[in-house]
Amino acid sequence: MFLIVTRNFPPEVGGMQNLMWGLTNSLSKIDMTKVFADYSKNFEVFDNKVSFSIERVKGPKLLRKYRKSFMINNFLKNNKKIRCIIADHWKSLENIDMGLKKICLIHSKEINHKKGSWLNKRVLKVLNNVSYVVANSNFTKKLAIDLGVTTEKIIVINPGIDPVQKIPEEDLKKAEDLFGEKKNRLITVSRFDKRKNHEKIVMALRNLKEIYPDIVYVCIGYGEEEENIKKLVERLNLSKQVIFLKDISNDYKNALVASSNIFVMPSIVDRKSVEGFGIAYIEAAQFGVPSLGGKDGGESDAIIHEKTGLICDGSSLDQIYSSIDKLLKDRKYKDYGKLAKENSQKFHWDNIIENYKRIL
Repeated sequence: MFLIVTRNFPPEVGGMQNLMWGLTNSLSKIDMTKVFADYSKNFEVFDNKVSFSIERVKGPKLLRKYRKSFMINNFLKNNKKIRCIIADHWKSLENIDMGLKKICLIHSKEINHKKGSWLNKRVLKVLNNVSYVVANSNFTKKLAIDLGVTTEKIIVINPGIDPVQKIPEEDLKKAEDLFGEKKNRLITVSRFDKRKNHEKIVMALRNLKEIYPDIVYVCIGYGEEEENIKKLVERLNLSKQVIFLKDISNDYKNALVASSNIFVMPSIVDRKSVEGFGIAYIEAAQFGVPSLGGKDGGESDAIIHEKTGLICDGSSLDQIYSSIDKLLKDRKYKDYGKLAKENSQKFHWDNIIENYKRIL
């Protein structure tokens, strides 16, 4: 039996939730799988549809952590056939008895604490006492080594994706209706965080619209920077070029991505926050859409520079502008998009899970 310990799991939405779902679903095809996950609103409908057991833990965040570890330790005492414990976060293992084989996933932000600090010592106490540390990118592996994680324990396994499903025709039509006559189409699907760099994209758009008057930028998501970005759009007189959407269906989101030319997310470092990998780039690639990513994180594991997209300095407005221009000029994005679609297949869970099998 595999035991999954996670703070992030569907029906909650997000990259981490998708990662833990894909991993758990793939493992459940190999052996019995049990999940201990945090409580999520409306979880019953989701949990009743899966083929494995999910234990949901309620309560305030701090109390939930200790209650969860108590439940897991009790489960371990009464079940002697656990092959491995796999956790999404070092904190998920912090209070778990360390007798069994354990694998901990790392993503970058959650381990990015100053070397020698109290939090860094807590991270190392966990990660240097598990069997394997799975980094989501080469960037995250280097970060972990720099912070004191034992090099020999770290293996890089990129997050996986499920093969794309056919998009309903009504959603594709709805997407085309939204874009209308605008043929130069940019899109970002992410939280409105400083790290995601919507601000610089909007600023670049002001100059791009002079060359590409039919350009449009669709932003799908929500977050603390949303109002600031909307105010910037108004100040730069770009209301006709920028469309904000949130709380839309997954099929409609996919239709909008598939109908776009470039997925733009040239991320930057914001304090401790950095893009560890960027599964959104791979999700866009499945639809033949190339990406523009930033140089400061793990995007180069997801984007092959000048083949499946471009990597630029996200802090440079000139580089963002010139990169988008390069992809739009002569519809160069089409060539990049073909290679991006081909490359995305190696990230299918059927392929990614083979890497986990080698360490299980």
